[in-house]
Amino acid sequence: MAVAAWGASARAIRDHQPVRHVSAARLDELDDVLLELRRVDGLKEKKRGVFYRGSRAFLHFHEDPTGLYADVRLEGADFERMRVTTKAEQKRLLSVVRAAARR
Repeated sequence: MAVAAWGASARAIRDHQPVRHVSAARLDELDDVLLELRRVDGLKEKKRGVFYRGSRAFLHFHEDPTGLYADVRLEGADFERMRVTTKAEQKRLLSVVRAAARR
């Protein structure tokens, strides 16, 4: 899994340390993001917070003590991990996902 190079946000998860899938309570913090992701053409939410593009997993969320993260498959077979704890990070994720969906 590649870690997206987003400056300090990428430093939170080094050396591909395992993180747990996001809990329902923490996923509640991303309700606005989930609403926007549901509006992206070509994405289907198979279960809350888990999005597919066609038959392939495209995006899901994780949490650890440093915050919330999205694993998103932008190009190729690997997921890229993006921090999505702050509103600015969430906005960046939505921009990246919308751009990927247009390709």
